[in-house]
Amino acid sequence: MTFREINSKMVEATVAPGQRLFSQRGAMLAYRGDVSFTPNIQGGQGGLMSMIGRRVAGEATPLMTVEGSGTVFFGHGGHHVHVITLSGDTLYVEADRLLAFEGTLRQGTMFLGAQGGVMGLVRGQATGQGLFTTTLQGHGSVAVMAHGGVFEVPVTPQRPVHVDPQAYVAHHGELRNRLSTALGWRDMVGRGSGEAFQLELSGNGTVYVQASEEKL
Repeated sequence: MTFREINSKMVEATVAPGQRLFSQRGAMLAYRGDVSFTPNIQGGQGGLMSMIGRRVAGEATPLMTVEGSGTVFFGHGGHHVHVITLSGDTLYVEADRLLAFEGTLRQGTMFLGAQGGVMGLVRGQATGQGLFTTTLQGHGSVAVMAHGGVFEVPVTPQRPVHVDPQAYVAHHGELRNRLSTALGWRDMVGRGSGEAFQLELSGNGTVYVQASEEKL
């Protein structure tokens, strides 16, 4: 694994010759060795069309390319950091939650209407994602940011998971997700905010949930 969690708000990344990382601009805290940082103008591994797609989608968080030989320490805004390892599957996550990821992963953009139709679009508004979300696909590791820390919840066909949309961070695996109405749900758990939605995930995979309803 390229990333190692130093503490709850910082990760250490190993940079090797012939490999590259991508990170949010301004996320580098310190480094050792011969490492270069270059503003990325091609939108990560997805290339130019991926960059254009993310700009149209509002998912164009500025990135920098990290190359060379050494060790880099990443963190941003005092947010909690969590490392996720992908083994050929796809991670669905908001672009502004990406702290850093390996260059072996292909970055893209997905229209939320493709996951749940109209309710998929409503989901985007309820979670703050808008109409699109970022995807990372392949083999490699990703460092994501959240408020209050992240916990992993496994999802199986026998045990679907319901998540507060504001606490949702990301998910991966063969999961179906839909935003369902739950009138009175928030009142029952003491929130009383008047919002009556919950995100239901079913299938096989993992959903990542933050211990807060605060957005980045």
